Amino acid sequence: MKILLSSAVLINSILLLFSLVNAFSIRRATESGSTLKSFSLLIPCRNEDENIEDLVANLAALSHPQHEIIFINDNSSDQTFQLLTAATSKISKMRVIDAPPLPSGWMGKPWALQQGLGVAKNEFIVTIDADVRLTASALESVDLLLVQSGLDFTSPYPAQNAVTLPERLIQPLLQWTWMTTVPLRIAEKSSRPSLAVANGQFFFIRHSALTAIGGFSSIKNCVLDDIELARALLRNGFKGGVSDGSKISHTRMYSSFSQIRSGYAKSLSIALGGIFGSTLLISLLMVTGILPFLLAFSGSELAAVALLIGVASRIVSAASTRGVVIDSFLHPISSLFFIYLIIYSLFFRSRITWKGRSV
Repeated sequence: MKILLSSAVLINSILLLFSLVNAFSIRRATESGSTLKSFSLLIPCRNEDENIEDLVANLAALSHPQHEIIFINDNSSDQTFQLLTAATSKISKMRVIDAPPLPSGWMGKPWALQQGLGVAKNEFIVTIDADVRLTASALESVDLLLVQSGLDFTSPYPAQNAVTLPERLIQPLLQWTWMTTVPLRIAEKSSRPSLAVANGQFFFIRHSALTAIGGFSSIKNCVLDDIELARALLRNGFKGGVSDGSKISHTRMYSSFSQIRSGYAKSLSIALGGIFGSTLLISLLMVTGILPFLLAFSGSELAAVALLIGVASRIVSAASTRGVVIDSFLHPISSLFFIYLIIYSLFFRSRITWKGRSV
């Protein structure tokens, strides 16, 4: 047992070190900005009729002078297309296109984005999920980040709004996983696909780079479309990675535990490389998160040290990405729930549907 706890201390120390380095070095979209770039925003919408009014109003407030907004109705079965058409009819920077029926071999989101890419005309393509909200100066902020960095792509990670207890337990692990495992500044200069980090909720890609890899057809059948797109760009010599977009964007991905379970189940086991990677991560979470928690209450000082270091890495991650710091102290419980989601994804992914489609 002492060997396991010593391993937990070592591993958690490494995770804490990574989180500290990334907290100080991550590129951040700040309130400063420039207007040197031009942007084509692509927003795929499938069955979003409850979301359309607020989404259009939010994007209509964007102040960058060089942008266009393209909504793609992805074969919605509700009133999404009609509501989009009505809401955007008097806004010159906005247009709505209707995606053809989904062909065999394509996932829905890449197919919708490919239709938008076909009519986009500006220097950078920006993919935005329909549940993401931006500040009015968000494009200016990323414009400056792109000018200063010279990157071909960047994914400004939105602040993740977590309201219910399941959200607060699970959602912060998204940021924590890459904050504690990937050297971000090294990754954005690397051509190694294994270092790719991206979030399709808010993603900027140089138009010419995206065209060079075949557009979204390069990820046409990928569930993890954002990570696979970043990997395709890296493999072809383009540079980029994740950045902190928490001051200019926010989103609430899921609003209930059933949504969380379905959302993670459709992609988690694939992201981890199947049963081998899933088993490895489950073992890691058990040793570094759950075991120290259990043994700390039995009086083990080594377990208490391992637990505190693990929680410290969560605190750094939360503070760096505008998360709720106090939720970091729930890390052992979060680890337990995450293990459940991994197992659920492994065994029940084939039963999951997302917005009426099989995944």
